[in-house]
Amino acid sequence: MKERARILVVGGGYVGMYTALRLQRRLRDELRRGEAEITVVSPDPYMTYQPFLPEAAAGSISPRHVVVPLRRVLGRCQVVVGEVEAVDHTARTATVTTLATAEEGTGARRLPYDELVLAPGSVSRTLPVPGLAEHGVGFKTVEEAIGLRNHVLEQLDIASSTRDPAVRDAALTFVFVGGGYAGVEALGELEDMARYAARHYHNVAPDDMKWVLVEATGRVLPEVGADLGRYTVTELRRRNIDVRLDTRLESCADRIAVLSDGTRLPTRTVVWTAGVRPHPLLAATGLPLDARGRLRCTAHLAVEGAPHAWAAGDAAAVPDTTADQPGGTCAPNAQHAVRQAAVLADNLARTLRGEPLESYAHRHAGSVASLGFHQGVAHVYGRKVKGYPAWFMHRAYHLSRMPTVNRKARVLAEWTLAGLFKREIVSLGSLEHPRAEFELAAGGKPSQEPPGNPKGSS
Repeated sequence: MKERARILVVGGGYVGMYTALRLQRRLRDELRRGEAEITVVSPDPYMTYQPFLPEAAAGSISPRHVVVPLRRVLGRCQVVVGEVEAVDHTARTATVTTLATAEEGTGARRLPYDELVLAPGSVSRTLPVPGLAEHGVGFKTVEEAIGLRNHVLEQLDIASSTRDPAVRDAALTFVFVGGGYAGVEALGELEDMARYAARHYHNVAPDDMKWVLVEATGRVLPEVGADLGRYTVTELRRRNIDVRLDTRLESCADRIAVLSDGTRLPTRTVVWTAGVRPHPLLAATGLPLDARGRLRCTAHLAVEGAPHAWAAGDAAAVPDTTADQPGGTCAPNAQHAVRQAAVLADNLARTLRGEPLESYAHRHAGSVASLGFHQGVAHVYGRKVKGYPAWFMHRAYHLSRMPTVNRKARVLAEWTLAGLFKREIVSLGSLEHPRAEFELAAGGKPSQEPPGNPKGSS
C-alpha cells in the first residue's frame, strides 16, 4: 500500500454509505496506522432509505427513522457536508462547495484524492411540462415526503372550510404522475392515510376525494411482471383510484392538470414520480459515459479507462454477468446498489494491497411493492404473491435491508405501536417555515411559500 491512500467517496446514499462502511471495516488496520483516510462528501449528513418514504409520508414511520446519520455509522471516516461540483481525475482533485465556503465567500475548494468512488445517485427526470416547476412536487427525499403529507392533510382542511365548490374539488383532487414504485407506493399509502383522516371531518368523505394515477405506458410496476401489474391496476381501481394508462401529463399550469386524453382536472396537488436520470455531476467528470449518461464500468466496478476511479448504483452502467443475453447492464435499483457497494469496497481494498479483483455477479431476486391498505404485490424467485402476504413480505424485506440495528428496532417498534393505537393525522406544515410567525411578530414579512404550494403551508 502507498504511504497514505486518500479515498474520496462522492455521495452518501446507498452506494456511498455502504461503500464507506465496508471500507472502514476492511481497512481498519490501515486507518489506525494512518496509511489510509476516507472522506465522504454528501449534500446531506444522512442516508435516506427511500423504500420507506411512502410510509413516512403516510405517518406509519417517523421521518427521523428513515434516515441514517452518516457520522454515527462512519466513525472512522471524515464526513463533509457539501456538493462536488466537478472532478479533474487527471490531477486527482475534486471541486467541493460546503456551507462554510458559502459563508466565508471563499468559493469552492479543491480536495485531493488517490482513489475516487463516484456514487452521487440520481435526480428526478422531468419533462418540459408547463406549470410543473411551479406546482409539481417530487418524491425522492424525506423533506418532499413530509411536505407532501402536510400538504394532503391541509387540502382536507381547505375542503372542509371552503364554501366554494371549485376550490373544494381542486383541493380534493390528487394527481400522481408515474406508475413505477415511487408513484404507486406513494399514492397507495397517502390515499390510505387520507381515507382514514376523512373520518375526522364532518363534511369530507373518502368518496369526495379523487385520486388519479397517470402512466405514459400501458402498465404499472413493470418490475413485478405483467400479471401482477394488472392486479395492481385492478386493486387500485377497486379503491376508486382513477388509473390512466397510455396517458401523459401535458400541462399543469394554472393548477389545471391537462392529460393527453383530453381530460382537464383542476387540482392543487401534482406529484411527479416519472423516473430518474443520472446525477448531472457525472457530465462534469470527464469520465466515459454511456448513452444514458451513466459511467461505463467493468464487472469489477472500476470506471473503464480511468484507473483509480470506481462507481456503482444509479451512476454506473455495470455489466450484468448473469443475464442470458450479453451486453446488458444491471438495473438501477437498491438491490444491486447495496451488493455492488460491497464488491466495490472489497476490490478497492484489494487494489491497495495488490490482490486480485473479483467480478460483480448477482441475479435479480425479485421485487416487492406496497399498495397501502395492507395490500401489496411481490415477484420473488419466480413466485408471484399478492394481497396481505405480499404486503408483509414488503415490510419484512425492507426491514432486513434497513441499515443499523438501531434503525431496525425503531421502525419495528413504530409498526407495533401503529397496530395498537390510532394513526396520527396531524399536519405540521409550519415546520417548513419555522421563522414565519416570529418575523410577523417582529414587524417583518413572513418568507413562506404561496398558499397552496405543495411544498409549503396553506
